[in-house]
Amino acid sequence: MPIAPTLKSRRAKRRYAADAGLLVVAAAFILPLAWVVLSALDPDANLQVKIPDGVTLDNFDAVLEPDITFTPLLNSLILCGGATLLTVVCAALAAYPLSRFRSRLNRPFLLTILFATSLPITAIMVPVYALFVQVDLIDTMQGTIFFFAASQLPFAIWLMKNFMDGVPKELEEAAWTDGASSFQSLLRIVLPLMGPGVGVVTVFSFVMMWGNFFVPFMLLLSPDQMPASVSINDFFGNRGTVVYGQLAAFSVIYSTPVILLYVLVARRRGPHRRRPSSRRCPRRSRGHIALH
Repeated sequence: MPIAPTLKSRRAKRRYAADAGLLVVAAAFILPLAWVVLSALDPDANLQVKIPDGVTLDNFDAVLEPDITFTPLLNSLILCGGATLLTVVCAALAAYPLSRFRSRLNRPFLLTILFATSLPITAIMVPVYALFVQVDLIDTMQGTIFFFAASQLPFAIWLMKNFMDGVPKELEEAAWTDGASSFQSLLRIVLPLMGPGVGVVTVFSFVMMWGNFFVPFMLLLSPDQMPASVSINDFFGNRGTVVYGQLAAFSVIYSTPVILLYVLVARRRGPHRRRPSSRRCPRRSRGHIALH
């Protein structure tokens, strides 16, 4: 019995099995998205994924109201945008010494950060709530921003440090020769060179905060301060009645800022990539150009 045809048949079966598995995974992601898009345009939407008999925008007209959509979305942008900015800045400042300076405390600190990323948010929510009540930060946007940033900071530091390790230290040494400080080299050399890494940390932090329901639900009490991740719960009735068309329309609007952020970051980083030049510049001149 020939061996080669048997091996080819086995490889073909494995490839077909892998393709079938990938199709199942793709269907698991595509079907919910298809339901959201089709139901948002369906006047008689239900839980079934189906082509609507007639296309209508009445579901969008019903949810495009200040109290239903605009105010919660603005609250979400303030909370997640402010917390993301604070997270990226603090993560860059914390990751720089971990990446550039060697110490016996680096490894224990990184392990502590890794442990902090595995803590469930529900495990620390009760003491955080009691602390916020004592320091008068409950039901405040700034308090929620601080906790959002603190909860996302450990993983952001871990990511930022890994990206920062890929930036050659020789470029900073050239800048130091020109009289630059560590903060100037971080701001003008390291961060521009690790732009894709900063973009990844920014998008990941924003997405994690944007979809967080539990934290603002616990820390914010006023209805006019609730973000969209909490106000979406209003579409579910107390007796199980759900207006699926309006829920799907709100979900489409709710997911738009995240998609726009991803597209914006991807487009800003993509066209500016350049192939490395074959000419080598002197170390001093490269640092001089980066600084000025």
